[in-house]
Amino acid sequence: MSRHDEKTGKESVRPSADRLTAFPAFMRVEGRKVAIFGDGAEAAAKARLVANTSAAIILFAPHPGSELQAVLAGPGIAHVARPFAPDQLDGAALVFAATGDAAQDREIVAAARARNIPANAVDQPDHCDFFTPALVNRAPVAIAIGTEGAGPVLAQMIRARIDQLFAPSLGPLARLAASLRHRVEGTLPRGTVRRQFWQRFFEGPVAAAMAAGDQQTARRVAERLLAAPADGSANASGHVALVGAGPGAEDLLTLRAQRLLMQADVILHDALVPEAVVAMGRRDAERIPVGKRKGCHSKKQHEINELTVDLARQGKRVVRLKSGDPMIYGRAAEEIEALRDAGIGYEIVPGITSAFAAAADMALPLTLRGVASSLVFTTGHDLTGDTLPDWANLAVSGATIAVYMGRSVAASVATRLNQAGLGADTTVAVIENASRPGRRLYHGTLNDLPLIEHAAFLDGPVMVIIGDAVAAADLSRSTPLRRLLVPATTAA
Repeated sequence: MSRHDEKTGKESVRPSADRLTAFPAFMRVEGRKVAIFGDGAEAAAKARLVANTSAAIILFAPHPGSELQAVLAGPGIAHVARPFAPDQLDGAALVFAATGDAAQDREIVAAARARNIPANAVDQPDHCDFFTPALVNRAPVAIAIGTEGAGPVLAQMIRARIDQLFAPSLGPLARLAASLRHRVEGTLPRGTVRRQFWQRFFEGPVAAAMAAGDQQTARRVAERLLAAPADGSANASGHVALVGAGPGAEDLLTLRAQRLLMQADVILHDALVPEAVVAMGRRDAERIPVGKRKGCHSKKQHEINELTVDLARQGKRVVRLKSGDPMIYGRAAEEIEALRDAGIGYEIVPGITSAFAAAADMALPLTLRGVASSLVFTTGHDLTGDTLPDWANLAVSGATIAVYMGRSVAASVATRLNQAGLGADTTVAVIENASRPGRRLYHGTLNDLPLIEHAAFLDGPVMVIIGDAVAAADLSRSTPLRRLLVPATTAA
């Protein structure tokens, strides 16, 4: 909305709450002088920010503090140990005044403006020709977040969230795209065909190969994509990511797992993966449960393998979402073999395994100096046969034993470990639904462990941790097994 200015006779724009007072733009500074004035932390912060570019940075600091000295130790920053003088601004593209002296900073800004050089006075928005953004750097891709000086902390919080969405591989992917740009323009017609090419480039197997750190494969796939018919009807192969969903808490998912879920066309998820984690996928992604629980398998393993391969052959981006870590009791080897045999590209994204989450819930050290220097992951079923596994002897020598899926064979586990020589008074921890809001924690001894086998109230995934290191856990967080499981006797 405009209004008439009686003094000037001109129309002026009325300020509006929903309009920016600063126009966001990216300035070319390659090889150009950027002058920063100041001795302390603020000057160091500006230098680190500008160092994300290829500008020629000059720090004017008569008495640089320790933080600034650390910045100066890095490459590409010149240092001038003299107080401010106006001629130091000559030839600069940008100026930062960060001396800590508000009056001097205003003097520097005034001298810069007299030379038509944009300047910024730290913490003085009214004396800033531009504002420094919080920056997400995936060069040549950059995402800048600004608040016009109103809330730098807010800008950093937003930056942290955006930073999670974009993989470090975005930069190399963009550089590969730039190297192909002229060929694409000379090969593919403008409009839908070219747009579809770039969409497949940035979201398909090229991006997946780059995310996996394989730049040669990414370039090779990009060349094939460019050589394919313009309608994209070539036999494009999809990509499969075997992703660890962690123990159940949504905020324990890795950043890479979150990104892949947001990019997936199809999510094949296990029964133990909570719906809240599955829901973190792209809204329009197809979700297919393929979970296996004891005595209830929605799909057999070979059917999961075949489905995964078939979806990838349709050109889809598939996330095979597994509880915990895919490489620990997740039958990942069979799925990887099927993908290799079919020539399907894949990657593996680790997740936090249940043993680690359970130990964190109990503040339980899985290794402990002078007590336990070894850690064994096993399932209780390894102790149900006639022969003791080799690792059983490790328990006697002090190793910590993390038993997955051990509730239904708890009595057998306790008996066999006791037979191997582990004392009946060895401390044990039992954790149900590790990391989740409904977690339950118990502690006791090896002699108590059989009590959980028929505990009907334990209906979630249970992790049992056994060993001398367990005694160092914060047992105040947990309930003694005997108190909970042994019925109280009544007086005669």
